[in-house]
Amino acid sequence: MCLSGSTPSLPTTASWESSLPSRAAEVPPTIACRVQERPFDSAAELELLETNSDGEAGAVVSFTGLVRGQPGSKLELQHYPGMTQRQMESIAGEAARRFELIAGTVIHRHGILQAGAPIVFVGVSSRHRAAAFDGARFLMDWLKTRAPFWKREIAADGTAHWVEARTSDDEAAASWD
Repeated sequence: MCLSGSTPSLPTTASWESSLPSRAAEVPPTIACRVQERPFDSAAELELLETNSDGEAGAVVSFTGLVRGQPGSKLELQHYPGMTQRQMESIAGEAARRFELIAGTVIHRHGILQAGAPIVFVGVSSRHRAAAFDGARFLMDWLKTRAPFWKREIAADGTAHWVEARTSDDEAAASWD
């Protein structure tokens, strides 16, 4: 969710709750969701998924998103902590049910990040590769459009603007409905 303007406005509770997936339920304890400012180690997160499946997983798929931009540019991510965590958990729960995921980790950073810095990690395990690939792609598509983050690009010269939502992201998320 990206809004334009000089200051992000937070959605009302009613509008946010109406955007929850229709089959929303609690996240299985095997899907860990974290919103954090500090960097994460993609390799360590992936290793945890690969080694903690108790032989049940036949596939592990991961995605690490990086901040795009020119050298010296930054991306500021703001969020509403309780709302963001709950929405990420709802999205992860939906992915776990749809794709029969065994385990997963979803990490999204916030704060001011330099171009090239890791911003998001999605890793999932499943019995079969197609479910793992689809589960990871679903998570990213829905995180991009349904997790309440506001992005502001800051150029190397200090000029800044709020990032608008992209139609292609909305179309990708809608393809799962």
